[in-house]
Formats: sequence, C-alpha cells, structure tokens
Amino acid sequence: MFLCFCLPSPTSTLSLISNINMSEKTLNKNKTRKRNINSVTKKTPTLVKTEDIEDSPSFFSKDETHKLRTVLLDWYDRNQRVLPWRTTLNDEHEEEEVEKRAYGVWVSEVMLQQTRVQTVIAYFNRWMLKWPTIHHLAKASLEEVNEIWAGLGYYRRARFLLEGAKQIVAEGGSIPKTASTLRKIPGIGDYTSGAIASIAFKEAVPVVDGNVIRVIARLRAISENPKDSVIIKRFWEIAAQLVDPLRPGDFNQALMELGATVCTPLNPSCSSCPASEFCHALSIAKDNSTAAVTDYPIKVVKVKPRSDFCAVCVVELLGGENQSSSRFVLVKRPDEGLLAGLWEFPSVLVDGETAPLARRKATDCFLKKSLKIDIRKTCDVVLREDVGEFVHIFSHIRLKLYVELLVLQLKGTVGDLLKSKDDETTTWKCVESNALSNMGLTTSVRKVYDMVKKFKQKRLPSNLVPTKKRTRTTKKN
Repeated sequence: MFLCFCLPSPTSTLSLISNINMSEKTLNKNKTRKRNINSVTKKTPTLVKTEDIEDSPSFFSKDETHKLRTVLLDWYDRNQRVLPWRTTLNDEHEEEEVEKRAYGVWVSEVMLQQTRVQTVIAYFNRWMLKWPTIHHLAKASLEEVNEIWAGLGYYRRARFLLEGAKQIVAEGGSIPKTASTLRKIPGIGDYTSGAIASIAFKEAVPVVDGNVIRVIARLRAISENPKDSVIIKRFWEIAAQLVDPLRPGDFNQALMELGATVCTPLNPSCSSCPASEFCHALSIAKDNSTAAVTDYPIKVVKVKPRSDFCAVCVVELLGGENQSSSRFVLVKRPDEGLLAGLWEFPSVLVDGETAPLARRKATDCFLKKSLKIDIRKTCDVVLREDVGEFVHIFSHIRLKLYVELLVLQLKGTVGDLLKSKDDETTTWKCVESNALSNMGLTTSVRKVYDMVKKFKQKRLPSNLVPTKKRTRTTKKN
C-alpha cells in the first residue's frame, strides 16, 4: 500500500506529489510492471518514479480521513445553502416522510444534472406542487411531465423520472432503500442512486459528480484524465473511503457543496476552504509560481459538436367561417432520440447552408407526405415569409434553424384536414394560439414562436393575418 507523487517543475506542473515513502522491496517488485514515469527537473536532474493513480489503493490515511470528515461536516453545518429539497427529519419520523424525502431528493438530483441550482429551484417547487408524491407522478402523462420540465433541457431525464415512478408504484409503491436496488430503476445510475440512498436512507455510499471530482483532484493533485473510465473508477473509490458512516448524506452534500461554492473551476476561494490544509494542489501552487490550483483536474479537450441545419415552418391554418381564428400545426417528435416525444413546429433537416427555395421544397414535401397538407390542392397560400435564423446548441450538436411563417387558407375546415389523417407514422395536431402560448415548449421551439410573433407585430401592425390569397400584384405590408 503506497502512494507516490512527484513535485512539479517547469516541464511538468501537473505531475503527482509524493507523500508516502515506498519500501525498497515494493519498489523492486513494481519494476517488473509497466508504468508511466514522470520526469522532474530540479537543480540536479533527478528521475522520480511515480505510480499511476489506478495502482494506488488508498489516497488518504485514516487520520486524514477522520479529519476531513470532521472539518467538512462542521463547515457544511454552518454554510450549507437553504434549498427546498434539503429537509431535516427528526429521529422519530414516519416512513411516509422518509419516502417523501427520498422522492424529493430523486427529483432534485435529476433536475440538477447539467443545470444550475438557481434555475432548478423554481422547477422543483412547481414539480412538487403538482406531483407531491411518487404516486401522484405515476398517474401523470409524458406530455404533462414535459410541460413542467420545458426549459430544463435533456428531456430524457424527465421521461426516466416518469417511467421510474410508474415502475416503483407497479411493484408496490416503495422507493428502494439501497443504491444497488435503486440502480434497477430506469434512469437511475451510480450518481443518483448514491444520492438517494445516502441522503434519504443514510446508506454509507459515495456520490461523485463534477464538483466532487474537482475537489478530490485538487486535494490529491491528481493529474490524470478525469474522463478516463479507469480514473473515474478511482475517484469513486476515494469518495467511498471518505464518506462518513454516521452522516453519509450530509458528507456527500458537503463535498458537492464545497465544489459548487468554494472549490470552483476558475476562481477557487482557497483562503476560506475548510480542507485547505489537506490540499496538495494548493501546496504545489505555493511552492511553484508556474503552478496553480486550477491546473487540477486537467482540462480535457471537448469533442467539437457536429453541425446540423434545419428548416422550421410555422404553419398557421385559417379555416371555417370565423376567419380571425387560426390554429398552428405541431408535430410530435419520435419516441426515441433527441427531444424524444416532444412537440415542435414542422421541421426538416437540410444539407448545409441551403438556399431558401430548396428549404421550401423540402418543407412542402414533408407537409404533403407526413401531414397530408397539399399546398396546391387543399389550401391557398396567404402569406409565406422567411422570418429569420438562429443557432441552438445541444450538448453534441450545433443546430442552425431557418424559420419561416406559412399562413394557409384551407379550402375546407381544420376538422376536414384532421379527418384526412390515416395511418401515417407522424403524429401531429392543431393548436390555437392562446393554447400554444401556455404549452410547455422546448427552448428552441419557444424561440421560434417568439420570432414569428415579433415578425407579425412588425409586418402586420393590426395583428391580423391577411385572408386574401396573395397574387403577383398584391402589395406586401
């Protein structure tokens, strides 16, 4: 059992620092194994052999572990943020309250993935008001869940929450109390299961997220790739060693809270950090002017997102005797893949920076094939204008959207058009403008609709769409 770190130098500011002496016997034995060797240049050139992180079974001594638990829990008790999902239970509490707390922890932890705390608070409160228990959530529809979730992004998380609730209720209605059994629920992985089990049920299991990785990487000056699967496994092992057996939930939250509020990515407040005396990254930075605490963990080059291009057509239908009444066409996305099961305006992926005419041809083909809307036969074009374009960034996609408004005067009624739907694979519906404004739409769909509303207000001050088919001699507003 040993640990080697090497002191930083101008040639290797991210190398590991040695804090445990290796015995000669162990060193000779390890010479037969393949290892990475970091060279350090001092006043007299010296080579120091270091162990890879995956070869070191322990990073903290028993004394360090005990002290870290004490200082972090004391700091957390004094400095934790007041958040709606952090509820305190008395020693004598009913199982129902524990279940409710576990459900709240589950919802909050899923929402907090890829989302800022301040953004989550309002969503969490609305969610718990609508579905206060897992039994209430299990009765919800995916569309209802998506409406509450709209704007948080990564909608797959919401779908898994709903599926998990339905499965738990179907199997008896009690949330599993251990991390291993929680992982059997759809969408619950190592992180979420650890959070629920430790915070709600006091199981001594670790929780590792980006904040925890950053804190541990700095405490031990770990200069390995934090995205590597072997290194990630080691972070989990270190976190498991540290977790307090009596207050596991509080300790895990303390570690995450420290990373979120003190040991931040770019501007860590080392002077106010309760664990600064244990921080090897800080020690290195003090001894070497070329090193910094923010060197840890190392920055991993992000994969460049692919670029996609999409033609979005906001179709407004006029029909029936009341010409001032209109409806908008919404299309449901496939149940798998990006933004699964969500509603959007008719959209077609196009090849690169295509010309407006090519985009319109692609849109017309989609409307005719998938929605049975034949612009030349079933309706007249009242207005068709390009509204604008914008770029929406997903985690792995840079999507450029070209937006156009297409106002159609139906030759029949909207009801007639809906009746024409047969066994097509595309699910779509017509929504009135007031209902559309109140729907839970994704950020990009909401932006498209806002662009169209601003365009209509600017081009059509009376807020009335012309009901006469435009001809070549029709003067544009």
